[in-house]
Amino acid sequence: MSYRDLKPKQLLQISTLAELKAAGYQAKSIKQELRDNLIEKLRRKEQVFKGIWGYEDTVIPDIERAILSMHHINLLGLRGQAKTRIARLMVHLLDEYIPIVEGSELNDDPTQPLSRYARDLVAQQGDATPITWLHRDDRYAEKLATPDVSVADLIGDVDPIKAATLKLPYSDERVIHFGLIPRSHRCIFVINELPDLQARIQVSLFNILQEGDIQIRGFKLRLPLDIQFVFTANPEDYTNRGSIVTPLKDRIDSQIVTHYPKTLPIGRKITEQEAVVKSEQKGMVKTNDLVKDLIEQIAFEARESEYVDSKSGVSARMTIAAYENLLSAAERRALLNGEKETHVRISDLYGAVPAICGKVELVYEGEVEGPVIVAQNLIGKAIRTQFLNYFPNPETLKKKKAARNPFQKVQDWFGENEMDILSELTNREYEARLRTIEGLDDVIDDFHRGLGREEKLFLMEIFDDQDSLNPKAVRTITPLSILKPRCLPRRRRCAGTQRGYYFLPTAKYTRGEKTCAVKKIKTIK
Repeated sequence: MSYRDLKPKQLLQISTLAELKAAGYQAKSIKQELRDNLIEKLRRKEQVFKGIWGYEDTVIPDIERAILSMHHINLLGLRGQAKTRIARLMVHLLDEYIPIVEGSELNDDPTQPLSRYARDLVAQQGDATPITWLHRDDRYAEKLATPDVSVADLIGDVDPIKAATLKLPYSDERVIHFGLIPRSHRCIFVINELPDLQARIQVSLFNILQEGDIQIRGFKLRLPLDIQFVFTANPEDYTNRGSIVTPLKDRIDSQIVTHYPKTLPIGRKITEQEAVVKSEQKGMVKTNDLVKDLIEQIAFEARESEYVDSKSGVSARMTIAAYENLLSAAERRALLNGEKETHVRISDLYGAVPAICGKVELVYEGEVEGPVIVAQNLIGKAIRTQFLNYFPNPETLKKKKAARNPFQKVQDWFGENEMDILSELTNREYEARLRTIEGLDDVIDDFHRGLGREEKLFLMEIFDDQDSLNPKAVRTITPLSILKPRCLPRRRRCAGTQRGYYFLPTAKYTRGEKTCAVKKIKTIK
């Protein structure tokens, strides 16, 4: 039986260098190891990077080509694009166990010892040299680039305490305390946010990447480190704090550009996979596909919004946090009303405003409007976009005078009435208010007769949020108390209005000229 055919239990029973040689072990570089295991997975048509969605035809093939080419890799992309997740999943392409010299700091291969300690031990004990086994999960090291990172942290430095304890002169190699990179010998080493690393620290990586040696103080060390480097970085035009120095960029073999989900189904799959849904929420809160699409649509609207900095990006973490807040808003309502079960509502979307505010970087115009107003605006745009996926465009029907308008009864009702859907209504009150709107049941049945009762109610609430169907007001649905005064720019009381009504001046462009428009926001106490 060859070494490759040995099971993990059989490998762990090998404890000396003689037994390892007898098993037919041959040293292999980590890049060759990654390449061989990737080839096996590709031949068996196995999924290499599990849990990574939307990159099947773009990023993942590039990574596989880089591994087959035995390259160091730089993953370049905006925040929340699974760069670090991909790097961590590369561990699954390593062998389950590798042998190392027992007690070695640098994961020395017993047949090719690298450190002074391992070389001396093999020279003294020969085939009786004790070995141990390193699992692939322990062959991953990661360092976040911060301004306080030093060469000593990454490469190493002379340790005076070690010299004093071992009674060694500073000229002895054994007084060196090795940094993260030498200790990652035969491992995957990841540096996150590489541009944030100071230029002088980046320079210290030149020889490690190209020549394979390190320099510590006055020591002339030749350590042919065997490391698979993976770097992550944001685009340089966004990372104003620093950049990747050109010689270092030249030594990184493959630079792979990541991206955000390109379709709603892919975004939904990521959110459902990553969101933490508590066991209590699973039994109490019921969701539907439309609200999941709305959550993803908010991110799509944010990435196209004039108020959001496109260079910063909108992380996938926003939709994950928003979805968790959505469920919690519905759960809170059910707890307050003493109900054992509830379904998500449009009003619950506004409970995700805090998650949106903390995940978007605003440009100047967005800062003027305020993060809360921008977040509510994004939710409104998402609702309108998804409305058109389920119903005809009311504005288009108005232009076609001869065409039958299925929304006529609903529009006529809103012409004389108003409807407020409060966020904390009980299930019975919620349904009763929606059923009050004349013609709404008929419209839902005309276009979506096969839907269940709760899904129909959800679509009814969308109608109440449409400007073209409910022209009386464009209003917030959650209590206005959650809005801090500083988040309502240029708020003023309008003379002659009823108590609790405010007008917000907003920018509206018509035929290239800037005109004033107002939105009426009704407080709900």
